Amino acid sequence: AMKINQDTVLRGKKVTLVPYTAAHVPRYHEWMQSEELQRLTASEPLSLEQEHEMQRSWRDDADKCTFIVLDSGRWPGQAEENSMVGDVNLFLTNSEDPTVGEIEIMIAEPSCRGRGFGKEATLLMMAYGVRKLGITKFEAKIGQENEASICMFKKLHFKEVAMSSIFQEVTLRLDVSDQERQWLLEQTNHMEEKSYAELKQPAGVLDT
Repeated sequence: AMKINQDTVLRGKKVTLVPYTAAHVPRYHEWMQSEELQRLTASEPLSLEQEHEMQRSWRDDADKCTFIVLDSGRWPGQAEENSMVGDVNLFLTNSEDPTVGEIEIMIAEPSCRGRGFGKEATLLMMAYGVRKLGITKFEAKIGQENEASICMFKKLHFKEVAMSSIFQEVTLRLDVSDQERQWLLEQTNHMEEKSYAELKQPAGVLDT
């Protein structure tokens, strides 16, 4: 099962990626009430209970790897739920080719968009996928109207390979050649990998 990242923190300059835990669900659930986010992520609103079930499946399924994106400027220091800006996911759903990862990024906090948070979170996740999960090909499926996201993936060397008018989405792809791998590791050479258990504030410390 995809427990591989349950104690992993990936710390960048702008964002820090932490495992998605039950403590993050209420804030996540709040985000997903937004019609705009539902449209951009092609998802249905869930009840809080369903969102908790979803979080457990994210944690336990072998074909998903997910991190919550925190603002590095706020965490550690502030409570995680106050530092959350979005999430980033890898789906390993291609049974014929386990080296393909479909990547998905959501910066849910409007004040954090357009500040490079999504780009860094995506790069950190890609580097993790390449180093830890054996990914050699990335795909991203993005709604046609989401120009900011399409543009960002193109800056990260993804190429448009398909367009579905039925789903109104564009598929972009990146094959990680040696050269691309080198570039990716250079882009993320500031990333620090840490233990989540060690960085988390003990309960109660923030309340005193």
